[in-house]
Amino acid sequence: MVGASLKAFVRSFRFAVAGITHTVRSQRNMRVHLLAGAIVAVVGIWLGLSAIEWAIVALTIGMVFAAETMNTVAESIVDLASPGYHPLAKIAKDAAAGAVLLTALAGIGVGAAIFLPHLWALWAR
Repeated sequence: MVGASLKAFVRSFRFAVAGITHTVRSQRNMRVHLLAGAIVAVVGIWLGLSAIEWAIVALTIGMVFAAETMNTVAESIVDLASPGYHPLAKIAKDAAAGAVLLTALAGIGVGAAIFLPHLWALWAR
């Protein structure tokens, strides 16, 4: 029984990776978020962020990625359920996109709070 449950467990990871891959390939904004995350990581390495700062930055980046992925879920479900225009479908899609915007704006705030003091210290030297 352990072998069967292990196979199911591994298969669930494959499904999750397929979902992430689909989101990256099909959603331009996810690719923008990935690029932004990579830039943030490079700058974080350059500035020598502390472990706590890295944890906050990583969590923030992960939240933006998760929000974009959930936006893709919402859009796909709405398109399946309502292929034509419907005002409730528009609200669902707009709200999901708004959630991504809110997490991205929060990410900018977190980035400013963490990166600006480091950049200021470099500039003040």
